[in-house]
Amino acid sequence: MEADNDTGISEFLLLGLSEEPELQPIIFGLFLCMYLITVLGNLLIILAVSSDSHLHTPMYFFLASLSFADICFTSTTIPKMLWNIQTQSQVITYAGCITQMYFFLIFGGWDDFLLTVMAYDRFVAICHPLHYMVIMNPRLCGLLVLVSWVISVLNSLLQSLMVLRLSFRTKVEIPHFFCEFNQVVGQACSDTFLNDMVMYFGIVLLGGAPLAGILYSYSKIVSSIRRISSAQGKYKAFSTCASHLSVVSLFYCTILGVYLSSAAPQSSHSSALASVMYTVVTPMLNPFIYSLRNRDINKALKRITGVPVM
Repeated sequence: MEADNDTGISEFLLLGLSEEPELQPIIFGLFLCMYLITVLGNLLIILAVSSDSHLHTPMYFFLASLSFADICFTSTTIPKMLWNIQTQSQVITYAGCITQMYFFLIFGGWDDFLLTVMAYDRFVAICHPLHYMVIMNPRLCGLLVLVSWVISVLNSLLQSLMVLRLSFRTKVEIPHFFCEFNQVVGQACSDTFLNDMVMYFGIVLLGGAPLAGILYSYSKIVSSIRRISSAQGKYKAFSTCASHLSVVSLFYCTILGVYLSSAAPQSSHSSALASVMYTVVTPMLNPFIYSLRNRDINKALKRITGVPVM
């Protein structure tokens, strides 16, 4: 065991998904493809919404914001991972690790809040359709996105500053492909009780509260849909929520899977593999989910690319 070091630590080692040399080119190619698909897909959604006046509505404004957050969220981890594989280096500086955690928490939290805002948007559209444009006015939409961003920034700043008070050994190995918050705190050799308390507060703030808001919104939506007399009306109302519900389910189920796997003994690499789902796969699938059966998005994408998407 090496001596503790409060201020002298300069770098961490990211062990990645596998230390087998023959697997590195496969992992590099796979993650490069997924990253490019994620950036391109979400960028097309943003361009489609911004270029088509028919999509200048609250629902698509929130969708474009989610796409931007997804690009940033994935970009906090994958480029560094690809660089380490390409250079055959596992090193990330102490400052780089803290910075990566900071931005990862910002965009991860913003993603979470945007999904809640989108659930509220669907709640207003279905439960109060006659007052939808009055309630979801541009000022409120902008304010919801801004407040979501500010809360995410403040939470990330608090969590990151709490990590700075910890001391680490002079050599720290993180069994992950990025500086995942739990993994970094778990490597500390000083007392982490206060960090754990702040982390649990963040989980309630960024996990429990948004999830409760989403569940409440959908309980009201289901209640309203059940009161619609025609089957066609029920289908039309539900179809406007289907994409969002799919994304919410994918996002929360994968995160739950990560933390359940991390609770199991000797599961560091399985936890890293599970993290791929919500850090890479979910942001990559979001554009496909939202454009799969959305005629407005498909028409806008066709105008941009010149070919039908679906």
